[in-house]
Amino acid sequence: MNTILPLKKDINSQGNFYVPPTKFKEWVDQVSFPNQLCFGSRRSFCTVSPHPSNKEEYLISEDLWKILGVPEEMSVHLFEKGNSLHIGPLVGIFTAGFTKDSMRPIGERSMYFAKLLSATSKCGAFGFAFGAHHIDWKTGSIKGLMYNKRGWYRVTVPIPDVVYDRLPNRSSASIEQVSTTMEKLQSQYFTPWFNPGFFDKWTMFEKLREDSIVKQYLPETVLSPKSAIISRMLKDYEQIFIKPANGSLGLGIQQILKPADEKYYYCRFRTDKENRLRRYTSLARLLKTQYPNGMNGLIAQQGIDLHRINQRSMDYRVHTNKNKDGKWEVSAIAAKIAGAGSLTTHMASNGTVKTIGELTSEFGIKKQVETDLMEASLQLSRSIDKRVSGFIGEIGFDLGITKEGDIYLFEANSKPGRGIFAHPRLKAEEAKTRTLPMEYAIFLARSAIEKQLVTPV
Repeated sequence: MNTILPLKKDINSQGNFYVPPTKFKEWVDQVSFPNQLCFGSRRSFCTVSPHPSNKEEYLISEDLWKILGVPEEMSVHLFEKGNSLHIGPLVGIFTAGFTKDSMRPIGERSMYFAKLLSATSKCGAFGFAFGAHHIDWKTGSIKGLMYNKRGWYRVTVPIPDVVYDRLPNRSSASIEQVSTTMEKLQSQYFTPWFNPGFFDKWTMFEKLREDSIVKQYLPETVLSPKSAIISRMLKDYEQIFIKPANGSLGLGIQQILKPADEKYYYCRFRTDKENRLRRYTSLARLLKTQYPNGMNGLIAQQGIDLHRINQRSMDYRVHTNKNKDGKWEVSAIAAKIAGAGSLTTHMASNGTVKTIGELTSEFGIKKQVETDLMEASLQLSRSIDKRVSGFIGEIGFDLGITKEGDIYLFEANSKPGRGIFAHPRLKAEEAKTRTLPMEYAIFLARSAIEKQLVTPV
């Protein structure tokens, strides 16, 4: 990785880019000098010179500063390709839900974006948030939002070197202007765009089922199941979960139970912020009442007899991210324990979060659990990466472990929720899940600039 050095404006010269003497000597030795300076999609001819004060920093003449649209002085990377030098990189974080509130310009998510942009600058990159409506295609510029210690402020910058997709939900991702923006940036500017869209549960299941290494983690899953299939699954497992194929946050999930020693069928679900349990004399009656519109677009998934804590089921959230070398690593692991009477472990359903350390000290869970979860998550990350188009930089996994120690995948999310990070002992992990996407953005930008072949690892 290139050295990060301060970038400053020089008001006493024109057309110059000053570099540390050691860097200038490299070009002298090669008898080859770059003559173009680039920032995002902008470029300008320049004269490279050794720093007038021999400092370890970069200086840009004020005229070039304005032409390139550099927003402020900060520490940056310098990438080299042929006769061009690229400062930055410039990272655009694409989202929706902007407001007119100068203190909270991205609504309730403003604090998260502020932290994300702070992480970007610490990594040596210019970061800004923008939406589809902020782009001026005629001038190739974007009116985005930046953040520093003084707060939020608006900037006009070029098209970025790389885009990190942080759209809040599926409905915003399905807007035509959003898909057009993504297509245009990639086709006209060759801008790498990572974490596009949202994973579809069924499509993901079908892709992973093709992989002999990870299919061991998959519970039996059926799309748009007929009542005969549901009946057979209940005989096999005594419990199944019905979920929307493209849902998230645990919304719309119901559990159907048929204990082998009982004649009744039970349905557990959540409505009006309350956990409900209904008893039925037949499966036909249950399905007709609970699913009056049929099972199209729903998936039935094998219920797993999960390891329990105080009679409450427990699963695990594992975050994986690509790092500065474009390789997968685990960035956070936490256990989620279901609330009383709840069918999911989501925080909204009164679930609680525990660190692996707390599970070990309070409940005697073996540390080996952490190693097993990390191995499974990295195998799954690599498998998804190979089978999903586009650049994937982060994934959130919901994994369950049986009493026998078998691991099952319940869900993989391209834009994982961040509920576990409310836990005070997960602050370091929370910071890591913000820093790693920015390091990966820099890797993607550098790879695109240097025309390296960027392949999933």
